Amino acid sequence: MGDLTNTQYFKVQAEPETGVKIILSTVYEALTEKGYDPVNQIVGYIMSGDPTYITSHMGARSLIMKVERDELVEELLKEYIRTKGW
Repeated sequence: MGDLTNTQYFKVQAEPETGVKIILSTVYEALTEKGYDPVNQIVGYIMSGDPTYITSHMGARSLIMKVERDELVEELLKEYIRTKGW
């Protein structure tokens, strides 16, 4: 057992921002391949939290559930603002 007079510090490494982009890209591709409208399906998932809006094809459902929905919205908004040059 270690020194009980000191507080241990534990830091969880956040997933890199590029991880969210890769996940969104993979989910988009999987939905497109299966014939779904990826925008409608991703919006449905973000609004409801229901993972059945996302296909399990290419592991897309499992991937998108690894990211908090607010992180998805944040990434989408950042990309929109970046492309608009705001």
